[in-house]
Amino acid sequence: MKRYFSYRLLTLGLLFVSVITISSCFTTRRSIPLEEGWELLGEEKVNFVRDKDELIVSSRNQFTDIRFRVEGKEVRLHDLKIYFENGDKLEPSVDFIIPADRDSRNIELAKDGRTISKIEFNYRTTGSILKGRANVLVYGKKYVSGF
Repeated sequence: MKRYFSYRLLTLGLLFVSVITISSCFTTRRSIPLEEGWELLGEEKVNFVRDKDELIVSSRNQFTDIRFRVEGKEVRLHDLKIYFENGDKLEPSVDFIIPADRDSRNIELAKDGRTISKIEFNYRTTGSILKGRANVLVYGKKYVSGF
Protein backbone atom coordinates (compact mmCIF):
# COMPACT_ATOMS: atom_id res chain seq x y z
CA MET A 1 0.00 0.00 0.00
CA LYS A 2 2.82 2.41 0.88
CA ARG A 3 4.62 1.65 -2.37
CA TYR A 4 1.43 2.30 -4.41
CA PHE A 5 0.90 5.61 -2.59
CA SER A 6 4.49 6.78 -3.22
CA TYR A 7 4.33 5.85 -6.93
CA ARG A 8 1.06 7.68 -7.25
CA LEU A 9 2.49 10.75 -5.49
CA LEU A 10 5.60 10.62 -7.69
CA THR A 11 3.44 10.36 -10.84
CA LEU A 12 1.32 13.33 -9.80
CA GLY A 13 4.45 15.35 -9.03
CA LEU A 14 5.96 14.59 -12.44
CA LEU A 15 2.68 15.46 -14.14
CA PHE A 16 2.57 18.80 -12.31
CA VAL A 17 6.18 19.62 -13.28
CA SER A 18 5.43 18.69 -16.92
CA VAL A 19 2.39 20.98 -17.05
CA ILE A 20 4.37 23.88 -15.55
CA THR A 21 7.26 23.32 -17.98
CA ILE A 22 4.99 23.17 -21.02
CA SER A 23 2.94 26.21 -20.00
CA SER A 24 6.09 28.26 -19.38
CA CYS A 25 7.04 27.78 -23.04
CA PHE A 26 4.08 29.91 -24.09
CA THR A 27 4.27 33.68 -23.94
CA THR A 28 1.93 35.50 -21.58
CA ARG A 29 2.02 38.66 -23.71
CA ARG A 30 -0.83 38.71 -26.19
CA SER A 31 0.04 39.70 -29.73
CA ILE A 32 -1.63 42.83 -31.00
CA PRO A 33 -2.25 43.01 -34.74
CA LEU A 34 -1.05 46.31 -36.20
CA GLU A 35 -1.88 47.84 -39.53
CA GLU A 36 1.17 48.69 -41.57
CA GLY A 37 2.52 52.10 -40.61
CA TRP A 38 0.92 52.18 -37.13
CA GLU A 39 2.83 51.84 -33.86
CA LEU A 40 1.46 50.95 -30.43
CA LEU A 41 2.23 53.90 -28.14
CA GLY A 42 0.80 52.39 -24.95
CA GLU A 43 -2.26 51.04 -23.17
CA GLU A 44 -4.32 51.78 -20.07
CA LYS A 45 -7.12 50.20 -18.02
CA VAL A 46 -10.18 52.46 -17.72
CA ASN A 47 -12.23 52.93 -14.52
CA PHE A 48 -16.00 53.48 -14.31
CA VAL A 49 -15.81 56.93 -12.78
CA ARG A 50 -14.12 59.73 -14.64
CA ASP A 51 -10.57 58.53 -15.09
CA LYS A 52 -7.66 60.74 -16.06
CA ASP A 53 -4.58 58.99 -17.38
CA GLU A 54 -1.26 60.22 -18.66
CA LEU A 55 0.55 58.11 -21.21
CA ILE A 56 4.26 58.88 -21.59
CA VAL A 57 5.31 58.09 -25.16
CA SER A 58 8.79 56.62 -25.33
CA SER A 59 8.95 56.39 -29.13
CA ARG A 60 11.02 59.08 -30.86
CA ASN A 61 9.22 58.53 -34.18
CA GLN A 62 7.15 61.27 -35.75
CA PHE A 63 3.41 60.66 -36.12
CA THR A 64 0.74 62.16 -38.36
CA ASP A 65 -2.33 60.71 -36.58
CA ILE A 66 -3.34 58.87 -33.44
CA ARG A 67 -6.31 56.65 -32.68
CA PHE A 68 -7.64 54.59 -29.82
CA ARG A 69 -8.57 50.90 -29.79
CA VAL A 70 -11.04 49.85 -27.07
CA GLU A 71 -11.16 46.27 -25.78
CA GLY A 72 -13.81 44.63 -23.61
CA LYS A 73 -16.29 47.46 -22.89
CA GLU A 74 -17.26 50.71 -24.58
CA VAL A 75 -15.52 53.89 -23.43
CA ARG A 76 -16.61 57.52 -23.38
CA LEU A 77 -13.69 59.83 -24.19
CA HIS A 78 -14.28 63.29 -22.68
CA ASP A 79 -11.07 65.25 -23.07
CA LEU A 80 -7.76 64.83 -24.87
CA LYS A 81 -4.44 66.69 -24.68
CA ILE A 82 -1.45 65.76 -26.78
CA TYR A 83 1.94 67.20 -25.80
CA PHE A 84 4.75 67.34 -28.33
CA GLU A 85 8.50 67.17 -27.84
CA ASN A 86 8.95 70.85 -28.80
CA GLY A 87 6.55 71.99 -26.02
CA ASP A 88 3.45 72.52 -28.18
CA LYS A 89 0.10 71.14 -27.06
CA LEU A 90 -2.89 70.02 -29.14
CA GLU A 91 -6.37 69.85 -27.56
CA PRO A 92 -8.73 68.44 -30.19
CA SER A 93 -12.44 68.66 -29.43
CA VAL A 94 -13.55 65.19 -28.38
CA ASP A 95 -16.58 63.86 -26.58
CA PHE A 96 -17.53 60.58 -28.15
CA ILE A 97 -18.16 56.94 -27.34
CA ILE A 98 -15.85 54.27 -28.72
CA PRO A 99 -17.68 50.91 -28.92
CA ALA A 100 -16.10 47.78 -27.45
CA ASP A 101 -13.54 46.05 -29.67
CA ARG A 102 -13.51 48.95 -32.16
CA ASP A 103 -11.23 51.82 -33.16
CA SER A 104 -11.88 55.51 -32.72
CA ARG A 105 -11.67 57.88 -35.62
CA ASN A 106 -8.18 59.07 -36.55
CA ILE A 107 -7.13 62.29 -34.84
CA GLU A 108 -4.83 64.27 -37.12
CA LEU A 109 -1.68 65.73 -35.58
CA ALA A 110 0.18 67.16 -38.59
CA LYS A 111 0.72 66.19 -42.22
CA ASP A 112 4.51 66.38 -41.80
CA GLY A 113 4.58 64.44 -38.50
CA ARG A 114 5.15 65.42 -34.87
CA THR A 115 7.07 63.74 -32.05
CA ILE A 116 4.72 63.08 -29.10
CA SER A 117 6.02 63.32 -25.54
CA LYS A 118 2.80 62.46 -23.68
CA ILE A 119 -0.95 62.10 -24.05
CA GLU A 120 -3.49 62.98 -21.35
CA PHE A 121 -7.06 61.80 -21.62
CA ASN A 122 -10.22 61.81 -19.53
CA TYR A 123 -12.52 58.88 -20.11
CA ARG A 124 -14.63 56.25 -18.41
CA THR A 125 -15.93 52.76 -19.03
CA THR A 126 -19.68 52.71 -19.64
CA GLY A 127 -22.16 50.03 -18.61
CA SER A 128 -22.25 47.64 -15.67
CA ILE A 129 -19.37 47.58 -13.20
CA LEU A 130 -19.97 43.83 -12.79
CA LYS A 131 -18.84 43.12 -16.35
CA GLY A 132 -15.32 44.50 -15.96
CA ARG A 133 -13.29 47.46 -17.13
CA ALA A 134 -12.24 48.43 -20.62
CA ASN A 135 -8.68 48.44 -21.91
CA VAL A 136 -7.59 51.26 -24.24
CA LEU A 137 -4.67 50.97 -26.64
CA VAL A 138 -3.22 54.12 -28.23
CA TYR A 139 -1.72 53.92 -31.72
CA GLY A 140 0.27 56.45 -33.72
CA LYS A 141 0.54 56.55 -37.52
CA LYS A 142 4.20 56.93 -38.40
CA TYR A 143 5.26 59.80 -40.63
CA VAL A 144 6.93 58.71 -43.87
CA SER A 145 8.89 61.40 -45.67
CA GLY A 146 8.23 61.80 -49.38
CA PHE A 147 11.93 62.11 -50.40
